[in-house]
Amino acid sequence: MESFDWYALVILPILVFIARFVDVTLGTMRIIFTSRGRRRLAPLLGFIEVFIWIAMVGQIVKSANSLNAYLGYAAGFALGTYVGMLLEERLAMGTLVVRVILSNGAERLVSALREAGFGVTAVNGEGAQGPVKLLYTVVQRKNLEVVTRIIHDTCPGAFFAVEEVRLAERGIFPVTPGNIGNKT
Repeated sequence: MESFDWYALVILPILVFIARFVDVTLGTMRIIFTSRGRRRLAPLLGFIEVFIWIAMVGQIVKSANSLNAYLGYAAGFALGTYVGMLLEERLAMGTLVVRVILSNGAERLVSALREAGFGVTAVNGEGAQGPVKLLYTVVQRKNLEVVTRIIHDTCPGAFFAVEEVRLAERGIFPVTPGNIGNKT
């Protein structure tokens, strides 16, 4: 009777799962940091990510006949991707521009946003059904929920779009414990 190979059938798949989970989570964060211009952190994460990956692949190649290791690899990749996205969402890093297009109620919304400490620029425009006001505000991502709540409460049904901003200089942002002294 053959003996049970604990390493190939249990330990290696668990190690592969953990390594792949960590490496893909780091990879997801590296991509996010790269797209947001975090030039110092992204390469460090890339180094750690590739180091883990190459060490793990070496172990898998030694036990190339282990379906369990392959399943651990795939499961680690899936969970690492999911957790990386959750981390990015929780960190709420970055700057966004919120554009609101209103046919009426713009003055109320401008006042509400300014009272909350957000800078707002209002521009006259022409929409498909007549005159509109275009409102622009640049906000820290962590404040997006506050801004959308103000929009919904002040002008229910308003059309607005949110996009990422790679760089913003000199704006008016609400003072919060995380950005005291950081008027960007």
